[in-house]
Amino acid sequence: MIEHIVLLKFSEQSTDEQKNEAVKRCREMKGNVPGLVNIEAGINFSERSQGFSIGMTILFENEEALKEFAIDQYHEEVKTYLKEIGHKDTLVVDFAI
Repeated sequence: MIEHIVLLKFSEQSTDEQKNEAVKRCREMKGNVPGLVNIEAGINFSERSQGFSIGMTILFENEEALKEFAIDQYHEEVKTYLKEIGHKDTLVVDFAI
């Protein structure tokens, strides 16, 4: 199994409503992306976030599923939405569990 941790940073113009919609769309990847076993996503409330406002953990069956995720059409649609609402930066950590 592969744990994929993602932190997302948005522009100051991005609204809470847009971020909540982003979380919803990210969670909907479960069941729509092959090899994605589980996803947890939410709005950050920590003051130590360095500006990252959405965090998620995604569990994949294996490294191949993670590689396929990068080019998955559903994932691409989510990324397009993120860009539309002001996505500025991403921090990712991947490790085997």
